[in-house]
Amino acid sequence: MTVGKRSFVTSFQLAGVPGTITETPEAALESIKKISDDPEVGLVLVGDDVAGPIDDELTKLRTQRTTLVFALPASGGTKTDVDYRVMLKKILGM
Repeated sequence: MTVGKRSFVTSFQLAGVPGTITETPEAALESIKKISDDPEVGLVLVGDDVAGPIDDELTKLRTQRTTLVFALPASGGTKTDVDYRVMLKKILGM
């Protein structure tokens, strides 16, 4: 599952990964909380542009839930030419 701005979420949706589009960090946090309550979801990928301002809250959430929450570089961010497939394989240990 992905959470972030439209371009971030759409990038993963094209690969078959469902997501929730949020435009603010606060909305992203609420979405992540709801998603991590679902026992069917084991991993949430969040665009770093919305994760940065809520990093402390995400850290607290990570200690309370079994769902893994990772922030990845979002489109248009400071990192360019991000290969999400390679990054996802590293996260999953593949």
